[in-house]
Amino acid sequence: MDVTKILAELRQEREQLEEAILSLERLARGRGKRRGRPPAWMSTVKRRGRPPGSKNKREPNSKNPAPTKAAVA
Repeated sequence: MDVTKILAELRQEREQLEEAILSLERLARGRGKRRGRPPAWMSTVKRRGRPPGSKNKREPNSKNPAPTKAAVA
């Protein structure tokens, strides 16, 4: 095992981790209310309301019309 090679790789990983931590801290700090369209990754993660395609899908069925109350005289 080459200890100097292992140390170099660990230092490189540490730098990458520090960069990731800094960017996450900036995101957490935020800038108040955001304006405009959310990023694409956010729209796939969180959806509110009805799922797509769940609206009333009652199609008029010409073969079996909905039963109506007949007036009895």
